Amino acid sequence: MSLTMRRLHPLFGAEIVGVDVKSVDAPTFEAVVDAFNEHSVLLFRGQSLTDEEQIAFSRRFGPLETTIRSIASQSGTPGHIANLSNVDADNRLIAAGDKRNVFNAGNQMWHTDSSFKKVPALASLLSGREIPPAGGETQFASMRVAHERLPADMQRFLEGKVAVHSFAYSRGLVDDGLLPPEHAAQVPPVRQALVRVNPANGRKAFYVGSHACEIVGMPTAEARALLRELRLAATRPEVVYTHRWRVGDLVMWDNRCMLHRGRPWDESRHRRVMHRTTVAGDGPTAPEEGPVAVNPAREVDMTWGRSQLEMV
Repeated sequence: MSLTMRRLHPLFGAEIVGVDVKSVDAPTFEAVVDAFNEHSVLLFRGQSLTDEEQIAFSRRFGPLETTIRSIASQSGTPGHIANLSNVDADNRLIAAGDKRNVFNAGNQMWHTDSSFKKVPALASLLSGREIPPAGGETQFASMRVAHERLPADMQRFLEGKVAVHSFAYSRGLVDDGLLPPEHAAQVPPVRQALVRVNPANGRKAFYVGSHACEIVGMPTAEARALLRELRLAATRPEVVYTHRWRVGDLVMWDNRCMLHRGRPWDESRHRRVMHRTTVAGDGPTAPEEGPVAVNPAREVDMTWGRSQLEMV
């Protein structure tokens, strides 16, 4: 089965044309999986989905994650849906500056979903339900492309290393108090391989993002400097794809090799409602060797994190 595709970026990403995700037969689904492994980001336009339909399609790729509890959680949202919006459970705009919006502003930092879990995410599927007239884009950058462009000696240096990922650390870069202790306890810091391999094609990617905060066996300052260097290598403007949303877009990406971030919009005036499902991956990706230590963020870490935030 061959798919009709349009490239989203010269280096990665493809729009899948003419496929209704509510009724994908087995040969077409196999081709979609192949396209996912090859292109890392897939766009399906014109998908008017209920939560149940989005869950059903997502589940074909593997078991789904249950969304962790946070101050931005909404009652009534299915457990497999992350409701990423500036609209509350009563369908009203959340006021600018509300802690729930500040919490979600952490998604403006370059990250990969659920790298802070022992079993990190394979894929995320994000459905555009309501879109603001300006802003609110999602940007993507490939750690696989960036790894391929690293000098050979740096590739060798990264091989076999283990990073520590912490959701409490990354949200702390945004603002204190965004992750109460009972919420932080759901996701203690975890070890992840610093280089990951796609088993379908053998292509390697380094695995970093805002949640990565230590490298086992390296001094904290040195490790964080290297992690920033790798993130910078992956997110240079010429290698970033910016997705400008339309209602009905469904975008799927490979969390094993893609960084992404949301862009701001005038949240005091315009609604933006996005529903995400997350497919669990394989893990742990690194051996578990006792408790994981995370040193507090330093001024240079806070500056890096908050430099990415734009509150319109």
